[in-house]
Amino acid sequence: MPDLRWGLTVPFNGVPLNAHADLYRRAEAAGYDDLWSGETANGADGFTPLALAAAATERMRLATGIVNPFTRGPGLLAQSAAALQEASGGRFVLGLGASSDVIVERFNGLEFDKPLSKLREAVERLRPVLSVPAERGFGGMKLERPVTTPVPIVLAALRGRMLRLAAEVADGAFTNFLPISGLPRVVEELRAGAAAAGREPESVELVCRFFLIPQPEDQALGFARFMFSAYGSVPVYTEFFRWLGWGEQLDPMVEAHAGGDRGRAAELAPVDLMREVFLFGTPDEIKARLDEFAAGGITTFVLTPLAGPEDLPGLIDALAR
Repeated sequence: MPDLRWGLTVPFNGVPLNAHADLYRRAEAAGYDDLWSGETANGADGFTPLALAAAATERMRLATGIVNPFTRGPGLLAQSAAALQEASGGRFVLGLGASSDVIVERFNGLEFDKPLSKLREAVERLRPVLSVPAERGFGGMKLERPVTTPVPIVLAALRGRMLRLAAEVADGAFTNFLPISGLPRVVEELRAGAAAAGREPESVELVCRFFLIPQPEDQALGFARFMFSAYGSVPVYTEFFRWLGWGEQLDPMVEAHAGGDRGRAAELAPVDLMREVFLFGTPDEIKARLDEFAAGGITTFVLTPLAGPEDLPGLIDALAR
C-alpha cells in the first residue's frame, strides 16, 4: 500500500495571497506533506499560490489540483510545470483535469469537446518534455530550461472511463466530493485500468479533496446545503453521483437549481449524501472519518477547511496528522 500523504488546499479562503507564506511554513512545520492548488472558475489561478509556496517551503510537494488543457496549450503547460519544478527543487506535480463547459466556453470562449480524448492527448504531448532525459514534444518543442526531475502527472477523474485513463497513462487520479459508499467503485475502476495497462494498482496514487466543516453536524448542514446544491447541480458532478446510485435522491435538487430556485435546491439537497461527502465535527472526529477513507484506498488527503481566516492557524495545527 502506498504511503499515506496529508495535504491542504491552497489558496486559503479569506487570506490575501501576500499573507500566505506564514501559513505555508506553519503547515510544513506541522508535518503536512502536500499543498494542492484549487483553481476555480473565478478564483486564483492554479500556479501562482504554488509559486509562492515554493519560496516559503523546503519539503512539501506542490501540486495543481487542477488545471486544464483546454485553456492552456501543451507548450504553456510544459513551461509552467518546468518552471515550478525548478523553483521548488523538484517538488512539483502537474494535476490536469477536463474542467467544465462553463469555464472553457463561457469564460474563455473556447470549445469544450471530447474531454477524455483531450486529457489523453495532453499527457502524450507533455510526457516527453517533462521527463528526464527530455525529448522533443508537440510541434518539436524542447524546453530551454529542461527539468532535471521528472514531473509526475495526476488526472482529475470521477467516473469509470476517466479513472481507467488515469491508471493507464498518469501517475495518479484526483477525485473530489466522493461519498464514502462510492469509494469501492472508484477503487475498482482504478485497479481495472491499472491491470489493463499492465501496472501494479499500488503504483497509482488516489488523491481525494475533502471539504471540512469544523462544527457539529446540525450547525454545519445549513452551509453545506448551499455548497452542495451548487456543486451537485454541475453536470459533471450530477452524473458522478448518478453513477454512484444517488440519482433518485439528487434529481429534485438538480431540477430546482436548473429552474433558478437556489433556495429550494438547497432545501432539497439529500442529507444522507451530504453526510457521506462532507466531514463535520471536531478535528478528532474528522480524522476518524479520514481513517475510513484511508482504509478504503485513498492514499492522499487534500483537506479544505471551510472556516474563517482567523480560525485557520489553529485548524492547520489541529488537523495535522
